[in-house]
Amino acid sequence: MVKRNPFTTANQVNNTLQGVGVSTSKSTIKRRLHESKYRGCTARCKPLISLKNRKARLDFAKEHLKKPAQFWKNILWIDETKINLYQNDGKKKVWRRRGTAHYPKHTTSSVKHGGGSVMAWACMAASGNGTLVFIDDVTQDRSSRMNYEVFRDILLAQIQLNAVKLIGRHFMIQMDNDPKHIAKATQEFIKAKKWKILEWPSQSPDLNSIEHVFHLLKTKLQTERPTNKQQLKAAAVKTWQSIKKEETQHLVMSMSSRLQAVIASKGFSTKY
Repeated sequence: MVKRNPFTTANQVNNTLQGVGVSTSKSTIKRRLHESKYRGCTARCKPLISLKNRKARLDFAKEHLKKPAQFWKNILWIDETKINLYQNDGKKKVWRRRGTAHYPKHTTSSVKHGGGSVMAWACMAASGNGTLVFIDDVTQDRSSRMNYEVFRDILLAQIQLNAVKLIGRHFMIQMDNDPKHIAKATQEFIKAKKWKILEWPSQSPDLNSIEHVFHLLKTKLQTERPTNKQQLKAAAVKTWQSIKKEETQHLVMSMSSRLQAVIASKGFSTKY
């Protein structure tokens, strides 16, 4: 039953066995599964990736696999993230054997935009974290809606400042393919500033170093107990600043292994 449907619960197995006259306990069922090398694990949530984007991811991985460490150290990673006051991760348990976490039948699928929360823009590099900016602190109506104008104003205020601090004069910007990132007006603004952009494959948060730093931020935030947005912001800034250079450097320098994983999976999403 578990081999056919890894999301089968011990209760469901027990009910099916009882239906055919076999009486046992959930503990016995779990022991037998453990003897067969199955463990109850949280299912990895992986985005559904189109064939076109799988090819783009694979091409990107092959092209950048042999890039030297200095190439990745010269990149300023930028993105936005939603930080929730209360977490609801929707995780599911799955029975699987060791080394099969990323098998399609052992994962769930995620779709973007799925208590209170704040939207933040941030940047980082191998040498450490840059500025964390809350969107409602820079919009005229104090909302978290981020359009091209808001994005441009943040770039104008933060890119050069953080790049010089974290990298130096010669840097490249990495950002994903969010509509406001790739809008014509954004591209023209970046071109006018003479900033170099790393061409990035769509649907690739698993490759994106800042997404991993955001995950680290939210994991560390679980030890905090904010009860309102202001407390959440204060806790987020404190936690963001507490992330060590050794942690950001490790995440950026692991690009090679992440690219190898994309190649091995033929463009599918890897651990994230």
